[in-house]
Amino acid sequence: MNKTKIILLLVLVTAIGAFYSLDAQQYLTRDFFQSLYSENPLLTVGFFFFIYVAVTGLSLPGAAILTLIGGAIFGLGTGFLIISFASSIGATLAFLFSRTLLRDWVQSNFTDYMETINKGIRKDGPFYLATLRLIPAVPFFVINLVMGLTPIRAWTFYWVSQLGMLPGTIVYVNAGAQLGQVKELSVSGILTPELIGSFVLLALFPWLARSALELLRRRRIYKPFRKPLQFDNNLTVIGAGSAGLVSSYIAAAVKAKVSLIEKHKMGGDCLNTGCVPSKALLRSAKMAHYMQRAEEFGLENVKAGVNFRAVMERVQSVVQKIEPHDSVERYTGLGVDCVTGSAKVLSPWEVEVDGRRITSRNLIIASGGRPYVPPLPGLDRVKWYTSDTIWEIREKPGTLLVIGGGPIGCELAQAFSRLGIHVIQLDHGTRLLHREDQDVSEQVQAQFIDEGVDLRLRHEARSFHAEDDRQWLEAGVEGEKVDIEFDAVLFATGRQANTSNMGLETLGIELTERGTLQVNDYMQTRFPNIYACGDVAGPYQFTHVAAHQAWYATVNALFGRFKKFRVDYSVIPWCTFTDPEVARVGLNETEAQAQGIEYEVTKYGIDDLDRAIADEEARGFVKVLTRPGKDKILGVTIVGYHAGELIAEYISAMKHGLGMNKILGTIHIYPTLSESNKYAAGEWKRAHAPEKLLEWVKKYHSRMRR
Repeated sequence: MNKTKIILLLVLVTAIGAFYSLDAQQYLTRDFFQSLYSENPLLTVGFFFFIYVAVTGLSLPGAAILTLIGGAIFGLGTGFLIISFASSIGATLAFLFSRTLLRDWVQSNFTDYMETINKGIRKDGPFYLATLRLIPAVPFFVINLVMGLTPIRAWTFYWVSQLGMLPGTIVYVNAGAQLGQVKELSVSGILTPELIGSFVLLALFPWLARSALELLRRRRIYKPFRKPLQFDNNLTVIGAGSAGLVSSYIAAAVKAKVSLIEKHKMGGDCLNTGCVPSKALLRSAKMAHYMQRAEEFGLENVKAGVNFRAVMERVQSVVQKIEPHDSVERYTGLGVDCVTGSAKVLSPWEVEVDGRRITSRNLIIASGGRPYVPPLPGLDRVKWYTSDTIWEIREKPGTLLVIGGGPIGCELAQAFSRLGIHVIQLDHGTRLLHREDQDVSEQVQAQFIDEGVDLRLRHEARSFHAEDDRQWLEAGVEGEKVDIEFDAVLFATGRQANTSNMGLETLGIELTERGTLQVNDYMQTRFPNIYACGDVAGPYQFTHVAAHQAWYATVNALFGRFKKFRVDYSVIPWCTFTDPEVARVGLNETEAQAQGIEYEVTKYGIDDLDRAIADEEARGFVKVLTRPGKDKILGVTIVGYHAGELIAEYISAMKHGLGMNKILGTIHIYPTLSESNKYAAGEWKRAHAPEKLLEWVKKYHSRMRR
C-alpha cells in the first residue's frame, strides 16, 4: 500500500472515529439547524452543506434524515438546491475513496467476477448508474462504494449521479418541507392535503421510478425500429421442439393467435434424435442384456444374438408412433398456425419465413441446440456420427469409438455395447459423469467395465488418421501418444445453442459465455417482447426444463402487463438412463462442498431391498443430503434400477417442503422399489434417534416387568 492510500485510510478512520466519539448524530436534528438558521442563515447553509458532504463522503448513516431536515429547514427550493449538489459531491468523494483504497485489490483478486461487471460498465455504464440512482431499494452509499471499484470515469459518475438523484431528492426534500410546516401535533395540523400528498408521492416514488426506467429503457432499445400499427399474431414461436410446442399449445389454449415456425421436423431433437429414439434403443439393449443374463433367472441361456438392423428399425418405428403427438395436424387442430420454413427475425415484431412476413406483438425463440463436434484435424477422413445422426446407422460397426463421458456418451456407449459392438469410450476427465459424486461415477464405471466397455479416461483426442479401410484416433494420455483404431466414431462432447442465421445478431441480442441467449428471470432477452426458452436459453438442457421455461415465457409474453412470473429453478431433477440409472434432484456432495453448504449424508444400499433382490437388480443406493440436525432435504441422488421413477417422491417432497419424517410416515407398498425411499428415511431417523429419551423409556419398560 503506497503513502497516498495510507494517508487516506488514516483520514477516513479518524473522521469516522470523531463522528461517533463526539456523538455527532445528536446535532443532525431539525431543532439544532432550525435555531442556527434563524440566527445566521448563510452560515447555516454552509455548515449544513459541509455536514451533508461529510456524511455522504464518509458513507455514514443519516443522509436520508438530513434530506428531510434540509427540506424542513430551507424549504423545497433552497433545500433541493443545497442537497442536490451536496449529495453528488459527497457521493463522488466516497467513490474516490473506494477507488483509491480498494479498486486495485478487488480487481486483482476477483478478476473473473469483476470482468463481467467491467464489461457492462464500459458498454452501458452511465445508464446502469442512472438506473441504480432511481431505485430507492439500493442503498445510496453502496452505489458510491461499488462504482468506485469499476472503470467508470469520475466525471461521468458525478454528472450521472447529479441527474439521476434529482427525482428522488425532490421527493424527499418536498416531504421534509411539508413536515417543516406542521405547526401543531394534532389531527388537523398533520392531516393537511399537502402533507398527505407528499407522503403519497414518497410511497409511490419507487413504483414511479421503476415505471419511468422501464419506459426509458424501452424507448432506448426500440428506437432504431418501427413498430407496426397492428399485428398478425399475439405470439410467434420459432422452433417446434419441446419448448416451442408447449409455448404454442398454451397460447392457443388461452385463445391467443399464434404461429409456430419449424424448418425441419415437428417435435425437435427430443422426438427425432434425442429422448425418444435413445430410450427406444436403451430398451432394446436392456432386453438383449437380459437375454445374456437368462441363467441368473433360472432360465436356459439364450444365444439368439442381436439383429442390429431390426433394432435400429424398431427405434424409428417408435418415433413414428409418437410423431402424431407433435404433428402439424394435431397443432393445427388446436388452433396453431404451423409454418414450415427457416425464420429470420427482421425486427422485434417481424419475422420472415421464405418470403412471408409475420408481424407479432411478442416472439419466443425456442430454436433448440445441436451436438458440438470438436474441429479435430483429419475429421473429414473418418466415418463419424453425433447423437443427431447415429440413428441413420444400420450396419453394425466392429469397433465404435465414443468420445465423451457425459450422460449422452454413457447412455449410448452402454447401449451399443449390449447390442454386440465393441465400444471404446474415451474422455479427457478422470471419471465418467463428472457432475455427479465420486461414488456415483464409480458405480457406473464398475458396471461398464463388467459389461466389457473399454474405458479410456484421461485421454485427450488430438487428430484422426486413415489409411485404406483403417481409421485411427491419435490421443494423448499422461504425456504419451496413443493410437486407437476404430470403425466409426460417435461424438458426445456436449451441445451448443442454435442462435445463428436467424437475424438475432442484427438485433444485438446478447449471448452468454456458453453461447446461449441472454435472458432475465422472466425469460426475456434485451427486448422485453422477445423471449427465449429451452436449449437456446439454458442453463439446463433437459426436455422437461424446456417445457417448464416455456410456461413462464408464454404467460409472461401474453399477460406480463398484468403480472410477470420469475422462472423457478429451485427443484430441477434429471436422470441419466444408464444401467444402473442415475437420478438426482437438488444438491449433491460435490456441489454442497463447492458452495460451502453444511450437510449430513444418509445412505441406503438398494442391494438390501427385497424387491431389488427378487428382480436380480440388487445394486445401487439412495443418498440424501439434509440440513445438519434437521430433516429438510437439500438434495437426493439415486443410483439403481428405475432411479428416474424413484426420485419422483423426493422431487415432490422438496417442492412442497416435506422432510424425511414425512417420507418415513408414508405407507409404501411391499414389495416395491419405492420402499428404498422409506428405508433411506428410516436410516436418517435412526441416526437422529433421541438417545436420552430412549434411555428413560428403557428404564420404564424395565420397571414394568417387575
